Amino acid sequence: MKYQKKGHHQILRALIGVLLCVGLAIYVLIQRAPVRELRVWGVTFSHTYAQSLGISWVEMYEAILKDLGVRDLRIPVYWPEVEPRIGEWHFDDYDYQLGRANDVGAKVILAIGRKVPRWPECHEASWARNMSETEKDKLILNYLQKVVERYRSYPSVVVWQVENEPFLPFGICPPFRKEFLDQEIALVRELDPSRPIMITDSGELSAWVPAMSRADIFGTTMYRTIYNGRIGYFTYPLPPSFFRLKRAVAELLVGKRPGVVIELQAEPWGPGASQYFSRAEREKSFGDDDLPQMAAYAARSGFDSFYFWGVEFWYSLKLKGEPKLWEDARTLFHESHK
Repeated sequence: MKYQKKGHHQILRALIGVLLCVGLAIYVLIQRAPVRELRVWGVTFSHTYAQSLGISWVEMYEAILKDLGVRDLRIPVYWPEVEPRIGEWHFDDYDYQLGRANDVGAKVILAIGRKVPRWPECHEASWARNMSETEKDKLILNYLQKVVERYRSYPSVVVWQVENEPFLPFGICPPFRKEFLDQEIALVRELDPSRPIMITDSGELSAWVPAMSRADIFGTTMYRTIYNGRIGYFTYPLPPSFFRLKRAVAELLVGKRPGVVIELQAEPWGPGASQYFSRAEREKSFGDDDLPQMAAYAARSGFDSFYFWGVEFWYSLKLKGEPKLWEDARTLFHESHK
C-alpha cells in the first residue's frame, strides 16, 4: 500500500510538471506573438448615439469620412428607426450614410437584427413590445428582408452582420434562441448569396465556437478595462495574443475563418453615460492618451482588421475642446492609407 501511494504521488508530480511546462510554453508563445503589418482600421458609427450626445449626426459622419479619412465602417440598422410604425418604412438616414460611403469608396459592414450595437443592445420597435415572440419573429424577419432588399445593390455594403454578440447574455434582451438566429442567417443568405455573413462574439467572455461555426467572417470584441456594478473597474490580465491562441483553438474545432476585431475599446466604460465622466473618471478605463497603446495591443492579437468603438465619444470631446483622442485617431487612419 505504501508503494502504491508513493507511485500515485510520483504520477501526480509528473502530471503537474507537464502542465506547468505546457503552461509556460503557451505563455512564452503568446508573449512573442508577431505584429501584423498590414492592418485595416475602421469604426462603428451609430447615428442614434451621436444624436443622444446632442450633436448633428450628419456633421459627425462627414467629419469621420473627411477629417479622419475613415474608409471602413460598421453601421447598425435599428429596427425602431426604419419601422417606427408597423408597415411604415423610413430609410432616409441610412440611405444618406450608405450613399456617402459609396461616394468616397468606403466599405460598410451593415449590422442588422434586433440585437445590434449600443445600449440597450436589443432595439425593439415599441409597437411590438406586447406581441408574442412568434409574432415578433415574423416582424423581425420582415424587417431583415426589407433592409437586405434595399441595400444589396449598394457597392459600399460588403458584409451583413446578423445580430450582435447573439451568444452573449448582455443587455436588455429576451431569452436567446439559436434556432431563430439560424432562421435569420438563412434568410439573409437566401436574399443575398453574394455577400458574406458576419457573426460576432465576446472576446473575453465567450467560447467563439457556436458563433464562428455559423459565420463566413467572425468578429470579436476586444476590451482591456471594463466596469461592473459589483466589482467596479477590472482590467483583464491577458496578453494580446490570448486572442491569437483562442482563435487557433476555435478554428481547430470549426475550421478556419476570416476574422476581425469588430469592437476595439476606445472610449471609457464606467458607471453611467461616458459623456458625463470627468477626465479623472475616464482615466480609470480609457484615458485621453490611450488610443495608440490600444492600437499597439490589438496589433499583436493575430488579427489584421480592427473597428474602434467610440468615435462618437471622440468627436463630442473634440467639440468640448479636448481633441486628443480625435487627433490620435486621425494620425492612425491617415498613416494606414499611405
